[in-house]
Amino acid sequence: MFSAIMMMGGLGLVVGVGLAVASKVFYVYVDPMISAVEGALPGANCGGCGYPGCSANAEAIVAGKSAPSSCVAGGSELAGQIAAILGVVVEAKEPDFAKPGCHYGPDVAEMKFDYLGVQDCRAAAVLHGGMKSCAVGCLGLGTCVRACPFSALSMGPAGIPVVDMEKCTGCGTCERVCPKHIINLSSVTRRMLKEYTDTECTTPCQRACPAGINIREYVRLAAEGDFEGAVRVIKERNPFPAVIGRVCPHPCEFECRRNLVDESVAINNVKRFCADLEYRSGKRVVPFKAPATGKRMAVAGGGIEGLTCAFYLARLGHSPVVLEATGRMGGLLRSAIPAERLSQDVLDWEIQGILDMGVEARLNTALGKDVTVANLLAEGHEAVYIASGGWDGRLGRKAGPAPEAPFLPGVLLLLDAIRLKDVDKALPKGATVFVGGGKTAVRAAMGVPGATVLLRTAKGEAGVDAELLAAATAQGVKIIFSAAVTKLHGAGETLEAAEYVSLATGGTATLPAQNAVFASGRCPALIVTRKAQEGAEANAAQAAGSVAWTARPPYKKPADGERTGLLAPVDPVTDWSAAVEAIGSGRRGASSVHVMLSGQEPELPANVLTPTMYVQNVFDLEEVKPLPREIMPLAGPETPGRRAPEREQGYDLETCRKEAARCLQCGLICYLHTAAEKPALSMASNA
Repeated sequence: MFSAIMMMGGLGLVVGVGLAVASKVFYVYVDPMISAVEGALPGANCGGCGYPGCSANAEAIVAGKSAPSSCVAGGSELAGQIAAILGVVVEAKEPDFAKPGCHYGPDVAEMKFDYLGVQDCRAAAVLHGGMKSCAVGCLGLGTCVRACPFSALSMGPAGIPVVDMEKCTGCGTCERVCPKHIINLSSVTRRMLKEYTDTECTTPCQRACPAGINIREYVRLAAEGDFEGAVRVIKERNPFPAVIGRVCPHPCEFECRRNLVDESVAINNVKRFCADLEYRSGKRVVPFKAPATGKRMAVAGGGIEGLTCAFYLARLGHSPVVLEATGRMGGLLRSAIPAERLSQDVLDWEIQGILDMGVEARLNTALGKDVTVANLLAEGHEAVYIASGGWDGRLGRKAGPAPEAPFLPGVLLLLDAIRLKDVDKALPKGATVFVGGGKTAVRAAMGVPGATVLLRTAKGEAGVDAELLAAATAQGVKIIFSAAVTKLHGAGETLEAAEYVSLATGGTATLPAQNAVFASGRCPALIVTRKAQEGAEANAAQAAGSVAWTARPPYKKPADGERTGLLAPVDPVTDWSAAVEAIGSGRRGASSVHVMLSGQEPELPANVLTPTMYVQNVFDLEEVKPLPREIMPLAGPETPGRRAPEREQGYDLETCRKEAARCLQCGLICYLHTAAEKPALSMASNA
């Protein structure tokens, strides 16, 4: 009996030890936050969040891959509960929806394949990418339709998916199963922020437009007589449609495919008519605004770039204020364009439309003189965007023995520095960094104690001869080659450091700098944000008005995305070559600010579309009937209702629709066949 008890006890001890060891070996840690979030979710496992069940969504929420409001079965109270678990706050969010990006279905392709295997887009894409005529076109097998958990998709008559907006929840399931990226989550905000990639169906005119306007769509709406819809599409990427309709050099028209047959569509004239119709009606087409974020921004400069940046910041839900040094906004549009090309009334109308979006204007307020970056950050502005303007901005600056107060603490233009008799005495005491400028900067740095010259080029390519280099080095000037400044750091009214990257190695370093001298004719576009400070440090800095800040440039346009840092060769040193380019810059500035405030670094997509990138195209058109271009009528000397008659009168309604109807409604390689004996839709083979 005793031996049996001992045997059972020993067996129990062995099993207990084994279980203890197993619990350590096979232990699976469960994050208590994931458990708490999963417990808050309803457990419906409907897939509306885009993940296979509530457990997967809970993991994604904690990992930051899914939003606290991602559960379509729960409401705002559930989102708030989950946010409280995470220690964050839920802001109002613009809803996403699925949007196909293909215009012509595979049934009209000239080169077709019959798929005899599994009828699934993903399987078909394995075979040579599923190539038909178009490398990025829809395969039309309906995988996204079958995957949608809410029956919000169907295959339309053209053989491409159609979205039922009332049923679509924006879960993203269709986006994940599409192998060609034809259908994606979209929203007005996403379309404002996006840069086009090489996997999208873009048109030649759209790719040539510096503002990236969806030209195909607004011309289509104009041809159908939906002019309000056309203006709405234009304003997604251009807040100055009536102005640009008058002064744009229209590079889009040089790339129009109609040039292969007769003459390009008068894209800019169509834009002007649509915008003028809004102007003459006195009733504005009010663009969509995202839910308010409560975040305040300041934009220094009331020219076209600064106003555009403010417009898009307002549309993204922020509260921007524009600081203009003069008594009127408009910049070069106001001062350099004659009335016969651009009526001041039209300019005033469009500027007022920007202000009506919730943009505040402060006139006669110069950054660096009447208000400083430190003041603005201390007042509660989350960011300051510096759009100082081109040569017109310099005309308003004092040309005395010393430069005016800089836009940014410690920043001076080399143009001002070289006209000073004694650079060292004009600069505040401390280390000085010269950014760019070649041998001119090296000469200016000689005699300045603690001077460093950062040049983007290699030593043998910098244009600094050995004699000058030796003389500068003997005077203590430090010269760093193949270096690009990426950030400036400061506190209050003092610049403290310049951060740069080695273009040779990619490594970063920081130099102490109380002064930074830029070798350009204008202060480069910069975004200034607060540095993260906590507790007593933040309170003390706020009270002293010495908020720590960082200044960095917005991301560059796609064509120049590989160029790093301030004053890259592609950056403007005087002004943008056209107003429409400044509009593109202002939108990118607003996008950069928006992304920075979410804690991310603004950057271009890896496969961003550039002008030099090879994309499918056509070089001859088949079965397109030649149609003459509608000529823009000139205005008489006494056109009624105009203070200063403009040279061009503009189209009338019939002429506008007739000209817009000339558009071939292109896709990547698709276009309309207009000859009667051929089908209306066609996809041309790759040339």
